[in-house]
Amino acid sequence: MTDQKYMQLALDIAKSTIGQTSPNPSVGAIIVKSGKIIAIGTHLEAGQNHAEINAIESADTENLKDSTLYITLEPCCHHGKTTPCTDAIIKHKIKRVVIATLDPNPLIAGNGVKQLNDAGVDVIVGTLETEAIKLNKIFFHFIKTKTPFVTLKAGMSLDAKIATVSKKSKWITNSESRRDAHTYRHIHDAILVGVNTIINDNPSLTTRLENGGRNPIRIILDTSLRTPLNAKVITDGLSKTIIITGTKPDKNKMIAFNKLNIEVISLTNDSINIKDLLHYLGKLNITSVLVEGGQAVLTSFIESKQFNEIVTYIAPTLIGGKNAMGIFSGTGITQLSKSIKLEFTHIEKLGNNIKIVSQLKDN
Repeated sequence: MTDQKYMQLALDIAKSTIGQTSPNPSVGAIIVKSGKIIAIGTHLEAGQNHAEINAIESADTENLKDSTLYITLEPCCHHGKTTPCTDAIIKHKIKRVVIATLDPNPLIAGNGVKQLNDAGVDVIVGTLETEAIKLNKIFFHFIKTKTPFVTLKAGMSLDAKIATVSKKSKWITNSESRRDAHTYRHIHDAILVGVNTIINDNPSLTTRLENGGRNPIRIILDTSLRTPLNAKVITDGLSKTIIITGTKPDKNKMIAFNKLNIEVISLTNDSINIKDLLHYLGKLNITSVLVEGGQAVLTSFIESKQFNEIVTYIAPTLIGGKNAMGIFSGTGITQLSKSIKLEFTHIEKLGNNIKIVSQLKDN
């Protein structure tokens, strides 16, 4: 097998852990000797062994000498919650290390490669680099910006309506689309909605997959603190809930939420500034946010261009009505030259629905 094929295997292993390693990246490792795979490892959870350590510990240590390690992200070289992976690689006399991409973390960022080179290890960097960066796009974005990676999600009709004129939206899309959407809940640290979604739909905002899945932190934008005390996100205890409000929330309501162990955060403006919000969430070490609506919340993220990608599920149905809700409201764009440019990155069919993933394009 070639370096590319071994690295692809390592990437496939890493993909299986997406959603469970945050705030750390998903990483896969394979150790090969004499044309045979002798060990496999992956990082399973923050604070636990890194992928290369799990691979090394699963192998016959006497057989590691002169082997090749394939790793999807540059090995760490500093003491954190775990010991440096470079030390273990050098100790076990692994001869060659093939790395998909460097780690953007300033504590590493090429220093891991330097330590290995200085110890006489043959290091190759850049094998399937594009695929590796895409795999950990959330991690790379958060490390570089200190703000969460933002995904907007909406199910809509063919004429781009997310609800009828009477605000009914269950269900525009099919069961396959809804199941796929729950995967996004699993892989994001937090899910965000506006207070009107809580009042109108009373959702749980949890992950419902056949094999379980991780429930995201639930964030509610509620400038006037109108969230009902008996809402599911307040009472069910299935995940942490944070309410983001303006500068003048009802003090009695705040006391009531505090008694229910619900965190209420007052930002510095009467209205919520999305950019300030994301910086605040970054300080909480929330690396990714899935924004599910409603219309006003989606529009605020779109108008401010504070998002990384949009996932839309389109059903073959027409709703119509100028007052029926679309994904994007506001005053609208007056000139096409000033429109918000997107780039399609993925299109697939889910039953009779179409899923389109778009990313914000530099204008």
